[in-house]
Amino acid sequence: MAEAATPGLPPRGFPPEEFAARCSKAQEMMAHAGLDALLLTTEPEVRYFSGYLTQFWQSPTRPWFLVLPARGKPIAVIPAIGAECMARTWVEDIRTWSSPNPADEGISLLAGTLTETAGARGRIGLPKGPETHLRMPLADFEALQRRLPDTTFADASDILRALRMVKSEAEIAKVAHICGIVSEVFESLPGLLRAGMSQIEIFRLFKTECLQRGADDVAYLVGGAGADGYGDIISPPSTRPVEAGDVLILDTGSVFDGYYCDFDRNYAFGRAADDVRRAYEVVYAATEAGLQAARPSATCAEVYRAMQAVMDRGGALGNDVGRLGHGLGMQLTEWPSNHPEDRTRLEPGMILTLEPGMAFAPGRVMVHEENIVIREGPPQLLTRRAAPELPIIA
Repeated sequence: MAEAATPGLPPRGFPPEEFAARCSKAQEMMAHAGLDALLLTTEPEVRYFSGYLTQFWQSPTRPWFLVLPARGKPIAVIPAIGAECMARTWVEDIRTWSSPNPADEGISLLAGTLTETAGARGRIGLPKGPETHLRMPLADFEALQRRLPDTTFADASDILRALRMVKSEAEIAKVAHICGIVSEVFESLPGLLRAGMSQIEIFRLFKTECLQRGADDVAYLVGGAGADGYGDIISPPSTRPVEAGDVLILDTGSVFDGYYCDFDRNYAFGRAADDVRRAYEVVYAATEAGLQAARPSATCAEVYRAMQAVMDRGGALGNDVGRLGHGLGMQLTEWPSNHPEDRTRLEPGMILTLEPGMAFAPGRVMVHEENIVIREGPPQLLTRRAAPELPIIA
């Protein structure tokens, strides 16, 4: 449920009307697909339809289930430890079992709920496609199928994908807010960092600044630093001190009220080699091309090609990442992908990252990332645009 807004902050949570609209849209799609219920087992799907926000998902011991019937509100089938938190959402029908209980981890209760909502011969949708998973033991899912021998479990990935890709204005406001907080932190770093600091110290400082300025969490922070460039940017930070001539990248997924930003910034210490400066200018220009291409009805493949063409002309030696950005929202990465084969057409309300990256010398890469929301006409930047020239920290 939504809480009263603090001045300058988006309201936390959402009003019941938003959840009702989400469920109504899903149920229209379910009817078209011939589905009698949706079975949801992962944190973002459960939260999307219920508003159930908790850190307890980090424990893998207990499964959690939400059933969306063909009509009416969702039904929570959850461990008893979560009942009080779920009761603060708009969900009214909350069914619990005492967990952990490996002998029957909610399966009998879930089977009864699915039979009640979908019938003994119902068609139940659940996500089966790329970028989805089943957050319950496979043996338990097999046991559920045995209990429901005449039930069909169908793929509902397209329904969930279509719903979650297009954000409401309330969702967009949360992403915009965390983008603003982290943009401020990135802009402050030249006055906070210095040569001689280790990467670990830099990471800790960055996280602290984000939290002090209003982020709920810094759930994701990667990066790297190296002489005249960097290569690996997803390993843990090292104890190596940064030195003159090093280039540092920090890439963060920080969170406000369960919604992510995901963008990076680059800095050089003391000086920057000519090829480093040039690479930065190329990926910046590629992002500009992505901003020009990201219009309603354009495909993600077209956005990819617009950015990749700039990097090809700029001397890119390759790109092993496979895509140049992705969807963003309740998860750090969501559908769709700016990929040469992704034909998803952009719609107003989609939030995307534009993330051109290229190898500009053997073992050295340059990556840049911004967050945008698709609007009628030009997209809206949610991040504050990076400097057009590589910042130098004296």
